Amino acid sequence: MKQEFHTADASRHSTTVKHRLREVDPWLVVLALLSTVLAVLIVSPMYWLVWQAWTVEPSRAYDLMFSSQTAWITINSLVLMLSVTVLSIILGVPLAMLTTRTDLPYPRFWTIVAALPLVIPSYIGAIAFVSMFGSGGEIDSVFGMTLPRIHGVSGAIFIITLYTYPYVFLTTRAALISMDSTLVDAAHSLNHGPFNAFRRVTLPIIRPGIAAGALLTALYAISDFGTPAFMQARVFTSRIYGEFSGFAVEYAALLALQLVAIVAVILVIEAGIGRDENTSGGGSQGSTIRLGYWKWPAMGFISTIGIVTLVVPVAIFLSWVHRSEGDRIPALEFHPEFAVNSVILALLAALMACAIALPVAYYSGRTNSLMSRVIERATYIGFAVPGVVIGLALVFLGLRTVPSLYRTGVWLLVFGYVIRFLPQAVGTVRASVLQVDEETIEAARSLNAGRFETFQRVTLPLIAPGMVAGAVLVFLTTMKELPMTLMLRPIGMETLVIKVWQAHEALAYRYAAIPALLLVIISGMTMLIILRRENFDFG
Repeated sequence: MKQEFHTADASRHSTTVKHRLREVDPWLVVLALLSTVLAVLIVSPMYWLVWQAWTVEPSRAYDLMFSSQTAWITINSLVLMLSVTVLSIILGVPLAMLTTRTDLPYPRFWTIVAALPLVIPSYIGAIAFVSMFGSGGEIDSVFGMTLPRIHGVSGAIFIITLYTYPYVFLTTRAALISMDSTLVDAAHSLNHGPFNAFRRVTLPIIRPGIAAGALLTALYAISDFGTPAFMQARVFTSRIYGEFSGFAVEYAALLALQLVAIVAVILVIEAGIGRDENTSGGGSQGSTIRLGYWKWPAMGFISTIGIVTLVVPVAIFLSWVHRSEGDRIPALEFHPEFAVNSVILALLAALMACAIALPVAYYSGRTNSLMSRVIERATYIGFAVPGVVIGLALVFLGLRTVPSLYRTGVWLLVFGYVIRFLPQAVGTVRASVLQVDEETIEAARSLNAGRFETFQRVTLPLIAPGMVAGAVLVFLTTMKELPMTLMLRPIGMETLVIKVWQAHEALAYRYAAIPALLLVIISGMTMLIILRRENFDFG
């Protein structure tokens, strides 16, 4: 009897195992394998960076990492990051309060004005301000005036703050909109003044939003290459490129790893703060703060920021377009092919990013396994690592494995773009996959449609908008990418960002006018996408 029981139990176990094996979706297995291969491919260049640093003799590595030069680079980079973050909070939080919690006239219009600087590459603002206010700039040469110099670390802090404070502004604004403002009214009823009500009620609720924007600002500041380079600030990114250009690849690799370590610490902090939740309970609208006479200074404050960050640079570039004084430099003159090259590279990056993002995002969206989450997060590594570090890693990859591709074709450069900006495509495609109703897919399958036919005729049209949005984001950010383009572009290939860089190096700023204006126009397209998605109006 006992033997029969064991035999029956074994039979049921065997049937269950066979049933589970039949339940395993072979297409998901294929997707898992394909996604794993793609994730490993995206992460692989970082291996070459570590390997290059590992080959340095320990004594020499110690001398390089703990030299006085490295100490100053580290201090400058940390000062830059912390200063930009604090100043961005000082600017962003009051602006968010003004546009959400006061009776400021036309709040949507002023929201757009306050957010617009985010779409301008900070190095475009840097080259405009350096040419106007820098040493030997137009203020010196034309007016003979002596002004505080926009130069070095302090100049980089000023410029990067102007173009990154919107990170804090937008995340804080979102937190203020979602909070229950009747809590502030309750504080007022308990005889708390505006300042005490903000400190004791509003600030604890919106602190995660402020922190999220501050950390985005910190990541941008520590990884920015163009602005510190134009300002001649000795920070990690500019020194890494300088050492690479001077063929000191060992020191460049060690500096890159130190920069990655700092970024990793920032990401750990971000992950910890990201677990905080807003428990305000709702979005109910309470009373607004009456500005009275102060609405005029408030509008003047926002207008001044808009003029400084947008109107002044564009006016400088437009003035350069009509200038012809000085000796001509034919090598720096603008040709339409520069814009065409930029567009082609951006299109290739966008198409390749979407092709890689599709299987990764689909697998992550259709399953909720640990493996799918690990694969998805692996593709985000490039977005957290500064572009100059990815460029250096790909230089090592090209020189050691496929030297025929290094600076002889566009594919290594396009691959770098994909590594850097793939998360933009993965995020938008995955969001679209999550919106696909499982019942819709099952209905198609019930009509004897195969898996491929169902994906082609049902799923793909539903996720196509997400793919287009991801492609547009990758296209726009690729157009503005500077360090990887400098390090990996094919010899003789010129793009818009390359011409801006060359004009700066030659101190012939008028030749940067047309490329800079084109980049500003393209960057502005990002804001148009945001406005359409958010349905903003000027009412």
